[in-house]
Order: sequence, then structure tokens, then C-alpha cells
Amino acid sequence: MSHTPQPDAPAAASAVAEPPAPVLPPAFHADRVGVSIGPATLVEDVSIDVAHGELVALVGPNGAGKSTLLSVLAGDRAPSSGAVAFDNRDVRDWTPGDLARRRAVLAQDNQVAFPFRVWEVVEMGRAPWQGHPEADDDEEAIAQALTTCDVAHLTERTFTSLSGGERARVSLARVLAQRTRAVLLDEPTAALDLKHQEDVLRVARSLAHDGVAVAVVLHDLSLAAAYADHVAVMERGRLAALGSPADVLTSALIERVYGLPVHVLDGPDGTPLVLPRR
Repeated sequence: MSHTPQPDAPAAASAVAEPPAPVLPPAFHADRVGVSIGPATLVEDVSIDVAHGELVALVGPNGAGKSTLLSVLAGDRAPSSGAVAFDNRDVRDWTPGDLARRRAVLAQDNQVAFPFRVWEVVEMGRAPWQGHPEADDDEEAIAQALTTCDVAHLTERTFTSLSGGERARVSLARVLAQRTRAVLLDEPTAALDLKHQEDVLRVARSLAHDGVAVAVVLHDLSLAAAYADHVAVMERGRLAALGSPADVLTSALIERVYGLPVHVLDGPDGTPLVLPRR
């Protein structure tokens, strides 16, 4: 008895293709920003984006315009020219309260003149949420920030009694307690020992991993290379280079910008290590 071949069964329906994830606008978008005070030009014609989920390090010599640029991104300083958008909206159109609930800022000259306890200083980071449902999370947010910054043991100390490094970590805890989707940090490692420098950058890296937009001013180029997705090199108010650490942190560029001979070595994880030639 002959067997009549049957037509092949239809192939299983292919899975419906997932629609592409929407491309979010950058958290911060600076378009040809300039800042002048009298005859002095602090920032000139700088365009830069900081995306959600990205850590951007701003580096450069003293007086290069890093902190000024950070304050313009934050909306704390109005540019003399150009424009800055935060979450796809001109930063000037946000109310101070709305800004404070969406982006947190650690300023370089962050000081507390009165003898507040450490808990109270960190609690200040929750002030923007007063009257909002998120205020229910105040205690949890404060406790988590204190632990993350290794200052939970200092809660009853007054801020004015702390060392410079302890104050820096408490100030960072205040920023973390704010729980925003964008964070701007101006020299957060300046007063810290080696361990806490690494801890702070690990925290910043973790924030970016969780979708937070992070911009940080750093002086340690090797630290920037180890943790940043992109490095922006400032030189006399202008953007000298912007790109991945490996692309940007070359001996030729660093020597030109800083006026110092350097060795740029490949670290064990492939990130550049920048050492001065002595």
C-alpha cells in the first residue's frame, strides 16, 4: 500500500517582535552654553548631554569651567548664552520644588553653619517631598542613605564636629536621601580617603545602573576612567573632548590640557591609568 506524502505542517507562528524601546530624551541637554561674568568667560559654546542610566565625568584643570557648567545643568545658574533642557523642558520652566524632586545637587562648597545633627542634615534631603505621598518613605530613605555613605554611626554627632571627609559623606547621604532620577555631584571625592573615594564612585555607578542620570566633577582621571561611561574634558571654558574614557584620556590630550607629561597605561580591566611622569 503506497503512502501519500502529506504536506508539511505549517511552521509555528514566529513570535511577535517586541516593539523597540522608546528612545528617551537626555536628562540634561546643554546646547552651546556660555557663561560670562563681566569680561571673564567661564564657559564658552559647550554642548553636552547626560542620559538616564549614564555616568558622565567632567574633568579638567582648576578654572576650566567644570563647576560652572554643572551649576548651569542643575538650573542653579542661568547661562549667558545657549540653552539647557532638563527632561526635555527648558530648565528655567521648572519650579524650584519640581526641580528638587527630580534632580539632586551636591555643590562643591556645601556647608552647614549651624550645629545640626547628622540625621537632621540628611533629613534635609527629604524636604522637597513634604506634602507628597513619597514623604511616607522619609525614614527608610534617610536610613538607607546613611548606611550607603558609611555614616550611620555618626547620626547623633553634630555636622560641625565632623572631619572634612565625614562631612563630605554626610552631604552625599543628603543627596541620596532625596531619591531623584538625576544627580549632579561636584567633587564628591575631594576630601575622602582612598576607600571612600572608591565607595562614592561605586554608589554613583550603581545609581546610573538603576537608570539615574549622573554627572560628576572629578580631578582623579584614573577614577573617572574606571567608573564613567563618558568623560568630558574641559579646557579654559570649552569642551576639549567628549567620549569614552579610552578614546578621550590619551597622553597627548592630557599633556596639552594639563601642561604635564603623563603616562597612560592599560589597567587590569582595560581602563586607562593616568600617571604623571616624575
